[in-house]
Amino acid sequence: MSRALNLIGDRWTLLLLYCLFLGQGRFSELLEMTGMARSVLAKRLQRLEEAGLLCRRRYQQHPPRDEYLLTERGADLHDVACAIIAWDRRWHYDARSPMHRLRHSTCGREFTPLQCCAACGEPVHAREVDWRPGPGAGLDPHPGARAHRRSSIAAEDIAATQPLMQRSFEILGDRWTAMTVAAAFYRHRRFGEFQDALGIASNILSERLARLVELEVLTRGDEARDGYRLTEQGLDLFPIIVALLRWGDRWLAGRRGPPLSLFHRHCGQLLVPVVACDRCGEAVEPGEMRLSGAMRKRLLG
Repeated sequence: MSRALNLIGDRWTLLLLYCLFLGQGRFSELLEMTGMARSVLAKRLQRLEEAGLLCRRRYQQHPPRDEYLLTERGADLHDVACAIIAWDRRWHYDARSPMHRLRHSTCGREFTPLQCCAACGEPVHAREVDWRPGPGAGLDPHPGARAHRRSSIAAEDIAATQPLMQRSFEILGDRWTAMTVAAAFYRHRRFGEFQDALGIASNILSERLARLVELEVLTRGDEARDGYRLTEQGLDLFPIIVALLRWGDRWLAGRRGPPLSLFHRHCGQLLVPVVACDRCGEAVEPGEMRLSGAMRKRLLG
């Protein structure tokens, strides 16, 4: 997950990926949809291309113009995007947000993506998943595990441009905030436990914990020994963590393999997450999320 967040744990990058998942790949379209400055957009696109998440295809020769397409590696972030959309829609629904008004092309209805276990088909819940060390367990020597500078883009700056899931961007668009949430799922409770697990400076950890309490993702006990615990809203972030782990295991794991194995307690099988439509029950494949006509018109101005 640390390696995955080093690539996509940035608010503008998350916003850009959502637009690409909705089929908007031309520079002019991305400028319009995201409200980014041209230089910021160009830099994010270049970084995603260098990471192998995007490729370019020329659609016009005179003058030469390219569009950006998701590679197999980039398109495989589909489950992460669906999990983020589901959490934000469930807890912070806003009818003005295009991402909260998506339709499933198979059944044509407005839907909430639902993460399920591939083995038994049941929804994935944090309290029903166990973990064991995987073949790649241990400290991560990967250069992507280095400290990541916090994004200088505030969530409200994005919200002022487009009403696109401000709360989830605030949590997942900052690497240390997202990693602190992930550590809480490993039942770390006290300040020292978080610090040992993450290797994070005290002042940075204090700030992130306070912000997560403010966002009602964590709650703090009255006594220091009580530590921090995930709220119901915080527990509902678990499918995002699972999706990030799955993507990182597939594309960024070292030679030894995944560092962690998850097991679904309901069926006892290795957890392989899949995304389903909560309305028709069918799988939601990449390319099957659609903006309604009115929402698309609003988003593109």
